[in-house]
Parts: sequence; structure tokens; C-alpha cells
Amino acid sequence: MTSGGVPTPVSAPHPEIMIGGNGEKKTLKMTAWYADACNLIALSPPEIAHKLDVLRRHCDDAGRHHAQIRTTVIYAGDTLRNGDLDAFAREMTGYAELGIDTVIVSPPVPEPARWIEDQAAPAVRRLAELS
Repeated sequence: MTSGGVPTPVSAPHPEIMIGGNGEKKTLKMTAWYADACNLIALSPPEIAHKLDVLRRHCDDAGRHHAQIRTTVIYAGDTLRNGDLDAFAREMTGYAELGIDTVIVSPPVPEPARWIEDQAAPAVRRLAELS
């Protein structure tokens, strides 16, 4: 008899723990101590740069290298929703320069599938060019 669960976890030693939010005193501190990934709210590249600096300081306090934490952003702007791929790519360039390689967007309703096909899919192709 094993002490592990059934079925066994897909990832080892455990599923990735992601903590989302921009709170500097609690959220980013908990991220430094416990998380494998961090999801920040993308307000602007300078704001995210500041949050990453705060996270680095918390990681130093936790005795952990900040590169062990994968950083992502959730996009809070309107350019992609408005269909402006050029402006969206320009916005994302600043995040890419900070090392952000994952951007989470929420499709607007009522037709999310159509929006993904018409707006998000072309944006993905455009962002792949930033690499």
C-alpha cells in the first residue's frame, strides 16, 4: 500500500502552485515562499518591473532565487479586445523584455469562440514574432 493518492499526480513532486495578484506585502511574499509561478495583473511594463523587483526582494528574504518562479501576467487592457493587433504587440514587447513569456487574456462575451478565432489567434502569431 502506498501513501500517495490515486490516480498519481501528473507532475512531480506536485502540481504547479500559482499565486496571482499584485499585493506587495502579502501576495508577493507568499509567492516567494510557496509558489512555483506568479500571475501579475498587467497594468504597465514599469509597474510590472516594480512588482518583479519586490518579488526578488521577498525571494532574497526567503533564501530562494527569483528565477525559480515562473512569472506570467493577466492582460487588463483593451487594445486586443478592440482588435488593434499592432498596439497589442507593442504593449506586449515591454512585458517580453521583462522576461514575461505567458500572457493570459479573457475573451469578451457573448461570443468568446469567435473572438478567439478573430482576435486572439492572430495575436498569438504576432507575439510569436517577439521571441
